[in-house]
Amino acid sequence: MPEPTAPPASPPTPPIALTALLARADLGLRQLAGPAEVSIRWVHTSEMADPYPYLLGGELLMTAGVQLADPERYVSRVVEAGAAALGFGVAPVYDAVPAALVEACARHGLPLLEVPPQTTFSGVARAVWLLMARAREDELRRVSEAQRALATAASRPDPVGAVLRVLAGRLGGWAALVTPAGSVLDAAGGEPSAAVRDAVGRLAGVVAPEGECPHPAPSRNPPGDRESAGEWTQGSAPDPAPQTPEGLDWAPQSVDSPLEAASRQCHSGRGRGGGGSPKAQALTATDALGGTHLAAYALAGPRVLALATPRRAPGDHTIAGVAAVLLTLLTAERQGADEAARSAALVRLLLGGTPEEAEPLLGEGPWVVVHARGQGAPPDLGTPLVDTGGQHLRALVPAGREVTTHPGWTLGVSAPAGLEGLAVADTQAARALERAEATRTPLARHRPAGFGALMNPEEAAAYAHHLLAPLSDPLRTTLRAWLSLHGSWDRSAVALGVHRNTVRQRIGRAAALLGVDLDDMDVRTELWLALRSAESHSGHRE
Repeated sequence: MPEPTAPPASPPTPPIALTALLARADLGLRQLAGPAEVSIRWVHTSEMADPYPYLLGGELLMTAGVQLADPERYVSRVVEAGAAALGFGVAPVYDAVPAALVEACARHGLPLLEVPPQTTFSGVARAVWLLMARAREDELRRVSEAQRALATAASRPDPVGAVLRVLAGRLGGWAALVTPAGSVLDAAGGEPSAAVRDAVGRLAGVVAPEGECPHPAPSRNPPGDRESAGEWTQGSAPDPAPQTPEGLDWAPQSVDSPLEAASRQCHSGRGRGGGGSPKAQALTATDALGGTHLAAYALAGPRVLALATPRRAPGDHTIAGVAAVLLTLLTAERQGADEAARSAALVRLLLGGTPEEAEPLLGEGPWVVVHARGQGAPPDLGTPLVDTGGQHLRALVPAGREVTTHPGWTLGVSAPAGLEGLAVADTQAARALERAEATRTPLARHRPAGFGALMNPEEAAAYAHHLLAPLSDPLRTTLRAWLSLHGSWDRSAVALGVHRNTVRQRIGRAAALLGVDLDDMDVRTELWLALRSAESHSGHRE
């Protein structure tokens, strides 16, 4: 019988070090052979004599050796499939890990773990997923903090140098703005060797040959993408394809990130060869020299962001991508690019920032966030902090400035918020815009009235009428009283002036007519909201 489908080729979370799994004292794992410095991407259990067809590579393969007839062939096939490590469960088939298996793993360099009888394979798998989840959280936090720090750096008097300094510090290496010929325009971090600078110069010439101006943008994938697994996608460079040094990885990226509009504005009419092609792609190239990882990101000008770091950690590519967009905006500004592009990018980045990081750019609040959609000339909201993307825009407006309607546009306005509440205000404005469009009103403001305000009153009343249709008025009255008193039979009987058995009978009848389980809290909540909506629409009060 075929085995269950294996996980997808690209793991959703960063890999974890085998040493982190061995450090879990509760598992009692013991390494018997092979190196410890390996990474695990997922866990797979198999008792097949030859698991090769079911392995994707990078997994910790778990087995009890049910069909382990030839340890040498078994290990060679596991290694050929690319498994990261082998976990062998002691009992019920073997009392100890076979010596022949230990020797085979040592010869092939495959880490071998002894799994004690009290540790289940599912327990090992659960530990791996928990470690991965923790690594993902750490990576998300690292990327988020770096993004906000880069946005703040972009507002300083020397923004290019500030961004490079923050980037070098976050990645723990050297960051430089260079020409396609490799000449350093500005740099931060520890000075690299001459050999590293030469290699960086070659990369710069590959990603941004003279006369070309690719459109950079950070990866659209969330932290934990291919790069998190230690992979850089190989592909073909756009035509015309530069000559790629042997062993160099290409990572073409479409301009399709949250900063897409700002990046396109910076490069308006500056496509490849001056043709302004909308299909031009951003190029990044990576290489390694000794223990130093090299990367180059094409900017405007043409200019190149060059990186030399002692390691390549999950999230580095995303952080560098954000820096590349900011540097493109900053350097393009010096050549006459639209200032709105920089403002738009900063608005997008700041809405996720902390008060301390946003204050240098925004000053004191409070602010309101405005979302608008329409056609024609965009509304004048009296603020330079506007992010425009075709028929949709959003802006940060001082709370004391009145936001009014504008012909051809529908607006949603948040409640006033301090710097710490901008992210929530952004969500409020988006929902207010949705409500304005649904009710065909030119402007809607956030209604701070709890969860009920998130529902359209007419739609909620119509749904409540349909849901409660099987119930008579006495049953509705009893159900409402019973729900309001948290299911208390005695208190409901007193409130309704009937016997408690009557309450039981009515509630049982209501549950049968509605076909629901009233012990389910989700069901109770939905019915309560339906009863409130029906009362509100009919003009009744509690």
